[in-house]
Amino acid sequence: MTVTISNSKSASWAKAIAKPAQEFPLTNLPTISGKIPANLKGSLYRNGPARLERGEFTVGHWFDGDGAILAVHFADGQARATYRYVQTEGYLIEEKADKLIFGNYGMTATGSWLQRFGKSSKNVANTSVLALPDKLLALWEGGLPHALDLETLETYGLENLEGLQKHLPYSAHPKRDPQTGEIFNFGVSYGKNATLHIYRSDRHGNLITKNQTILTGLSMIHDFVLAGDYLIFCVPPLRMNPLPVLLNLKSYSDSLDWKPEEGTEILVFDRHNLELVSRNIVEPWFQWHFGNGYSDRDGNVVFDLIRYEDFTTNQFLKEVASGHTKTKAQGNFWQMRLNPKTGEFLETTQLMDRGSEFPIVAPAEVGQFSRYTYLSVRKSATPQTELFNAIARYDRQNNTIAETDLGTNCYPMEPIFAPDLTRPDRGYVITVVFDGDRESSEVWVFDSDRLDSEPVCRLALPSIVPMGFHGTWRS
Repeated sequence: MTVTISNSKSASWAKAIAKPAQEFPLTNLPTISGKIPANLKGSLYRNGPARLERGEFTVGHWFDGDGAILAVHFADGQARATYRYVQTEGYLIEEKADKLIFGNYGMTATGSWLQRFGKSSKNVANTSVLALPDKLLALWEGGLPHALDLETLETYGLENLEGLQKHLPYSAHPKRDPQTGEIFNFGVSYGKNATLHIYRSDRHGNLITKNQTILTGLSMIHDFVLAGDYLIFCVPPLRMNPLPVLLNLKSYSDSLDWKPEEGTEILVFDRHNLELVSRNIVEPWFQWHFGNGYSDRDGNVVFDLIRYEDFTTNQFLKEVASGHTKTKAQGNFWQMRLNPKTGEFLETTQLMDRGSEFPIVAPAEVGQFSRYTYLSVRKSATPQTELFNAIARYDRQNNTIAETDLGTNCYPMEPIFAPDLTRPDRGYVITVVFDGDRESSEVWVFDSDRLDSEPVCRLALPSIVPMGFHGTWRS
């Protein structure tokens, strides 16, 4: 099998995943328009699935592709970039065999059942990145991260962060406190019930303390939010049937059932000692990603998330890998106000009625009140079956939206905020854009206060970088 590409303009994004992405070494990036700001100094890192087929086989879900990292280093008004696959053990084995072998989130291992039996999943290292002082971590929520060189992206190997056992997962959505430098993260392991492991690390990523809580049944958690003195988890009413997964008869994704009658469970933890403060069952919804959170003057917590009515979003993301998306699954931007002592919601408000995802704030505002949230959105009148084709800034003070106009058949990745060290209240918003008409990828840099204006600069990349998931900025 190979990835099938539609000829319609609505699927021009599919050209970005039609072939495995091509690596390139450290390269000076030519400027297409504008000028790189002299005060833009630091590195952009992005992660995502870059190979969706090998030999005669195609992956079963977008989440199954081998991870590749893009690094763009800015300094002195210039930019250099490199793009490399994470050299995981599974990647190297399949590269040598020139075929897909291992199972993953949306696929079982290849071959007969006897060949699949007992075979573990591949750590694809394809979801996000965490920049530490001495290394870059490529994150995947099903296992340990891989450590890479910050400049060249050479893969060093698995990283246990001075305290994680090999079997413990380290998720793809860590939160870094901008004041203390502490890093919070989690992982979910499975037995009779799922176990939520919570980690608190120092600024170097080394584990300080950890705790764990038994969940109800076997659900899935992708993200959480840091809000003042609390860590908040919203556990969706997903339940996995483990036996087909253990026997390699079904993939993890295909074994998940949506059980709305069981409601979403809210877990609130003290961020300092990681002890459980409260847990409560509320109405059902599903979320992949949170925006930001903070404590208000009354001691309650306020946080944002992209909320879906159910789990059909998973089917949409599965279809992305084929180049044909037909399932409608719109997520909307919501704000929630919660009593952390009881886990009860005091107020829930939908902030936007536009399909949106990947909400982020300036790194200096994580866990605190933030006026602006940056998101990927669909332009008005864009079908729900289309990928995101704009980025926007939501202003919660004025309840207004400013958005980019990228042009026709252009698809941005998650926006990343790069602070301007000379202007503490402003910065730059950087995204990687795939142009479906020109079949090329570019780096676009916007002034954070002028998303609805022309980009400050556009830079050409040497090869196509497929749409990915998450990134970070390192000053």
